[in-house]
Amino acid sequence: MSSLQIFKPEQQERLQGPGRILALVGAVLMIVSPYLAWSYGADALDDMTYWGGPSPLQMLFLIISVLLLVALVGHFLVGRVRPLRRFAWNRAAKVAATLGLIWVVVAIVAIALELGGLVNLEPGAWVALAGALIAFVGTRMLPLGEVSTLKSVRSPSWLQILAIVVLLGVGLVGVAFGLNQDDGGSFILFIVFVFAIVLWMLRLGVSGWLGRAARENRKVLVLAAFVVAFALPFTQDGSDANMSIASQVLIFAATALGLNIVVGLAGLLDLGYIAFLGAGAFTAAVLSKSMFATFFAWKPPFIVVVLIAGCVSAILGLIIGSPTLRVSGDYLAIVTLAFGEIFRLGMLNLDGSDGPDITHGSNGIPNIPDLEVGAFNFKESHEILGVEIGRFANYYWLMLLVLALIILVFANLNRSRIGRGWVAIREDEKAAEAMGVNVFGLKLLAFAGGAFLAGVAGSVKAHADVSVTPDQYMFLESAFLLAAVVLGGMGTIVGVLAGATMLKLLPEKLRAVSDYRLLIFGLLLVVMMRFRPEGLIPDKRHQLELHDDEELPPAAESATPASAPKETTA
Repeated sequence: MSSLQIFKPEQQERLQGPGRILALVGAVLMIVSPYLAWSYGADALDDMTYWGGPSPLQMLFLIISVLLLVALVGHFLVGRVRPLRRFAWNRAAKVAATLGLIWVVVAIVAIALELGGLVNLEPGAWVALAGALIAFVGTRMLPLGEVSTLKSVRSPSWLQILAIVVLLGVGLVGVAFGLNQDDGGSFILFIVFVFAIVLWMLRLGVSGWLGRAARENRKVLVLAAFVVAFALPFTQDGSDANMSIASQVLIFAATALGLNIVVGLAGLLDLGYIAFLGAGAFTAAVLSKSMFATFFAWKPPFIVVVLIAGCVSAILGLIIGSPTLRVSGDYLAIVTLAFGEIFRLGMLNLDGSDGPDITHGSNGIPNIPDLEVGAFNFKESHEILGVEIGRFANYYWLMLLVLALIILVFANLNRSRIGRGWVAIREDEKAAEAMGVNVFGLKLLAFAGGAFLAGVAGSVKAHADVSVTPDQYMFLESAFLLAAVVLGGMGTIVGVLAGATMLKLLPEKLRAVSDYRLLIFGLLLVVMMRFRPEGLIPDKRHQLELHDDEELPPAAESATPASAPKETTA
């Protein structure tokens, strides 16, 4: 956001005094505006008609405004409080002002669209817009200032762990709040708010310190993240709608992690990966106790079904991979794309007329019963700690366990000799082969391993969705899975989880613009490929590959062994 430069650096040096005054005035107006009415009618967003009491969405804008004021005051106190020099206050102020302006513009547009014009805006909205514009112009007059050195500060372990726990706890509250935003405009405002918080912390320098704390306490971070994810159903008050979305997000994320092995680690472009998810789902459906699953009389326990579904998908991966993995690039993409369509058409033809009656053609296999593991019935609601846990929350917890196992497998493979071999193949296949790497064998292993993980996810999806049809596994779904890997960050775990969550959650919450889904998706890809081709949360190796020909930023240039800032203890 600091790249939105209106004034030249020499002008900023001269204008920073007036600019700081303007920014302070804008911040004060922004802080006051949530206590005024923004809209004439209560039907827009979350009822911003009250005077003297901010609505939940107005509270988000108030938080952004306070962060702007904190950044401005922090810079003012730098000369008086020495530890504050470690923060990049001006950079944080620029981000807060920019995202605050974007937030209020989106809010005004949403109110105007939902109520029928700008005439329905109350004074509070105009005060917020004026304040955001003044703050934006004022912060543009400020020089960037020094880069934060907070990352070099060593802190006690208890402080790092406390910061991780607090951050994840706040994240849980944020996720619960976001899931409850059913209005498309409200959800977009929430997304802008999240970006504002993340970028503010990034520019201020706090994220660097948090990143170091996370690396030094990795086990605590993983355990705390799992506990927070496990606690999500307790924040939904028995809402099946939100937990249905959450369970589908986990299924999509688990499948994307399997594709991440193929694309992110081994560098194999697979455009038909959705077929492996479908193979697992159809296998589980055929082996289920549905009255329409008549081809096999044997109905094994679910844990056996999971293994069979994964193995069936892996065998398909071996079958398609053995003759095709000797080619690469565009040729491999074309072959895998064809395989995805062959799978879908094959499932359509297994209807009893063109082949054996296994899938019932386009009708698929409906009425798949809910899982029963021992005495636990996934269909029934359960009360835990006074909170009702519904059907979809049960499947959410099951998928959370499956996802945890997939993450464990992926992380160990990535650090192993096999993972290093995949990366070598991705970087330069001929050089890897010359160094003695079994290129074909490792390619085949990546294909089969990724397919196995997709099959496992598909076996759970069949029971969560109640029915399985061939049209659920079209090429478009493969494209979205691939986009989740590319947008999130190839070869990473957190990046792919973030990309999968974004691509699965946005269509669910923005149904009002569902007709423009592909347009928005395409624009998002273009923007990401232009400004951040390595993904949202990139693998460091991949990031260096994409930017090795660019000049290092001043901070990186100065961070040589001779001039790097010394670590200090907080």
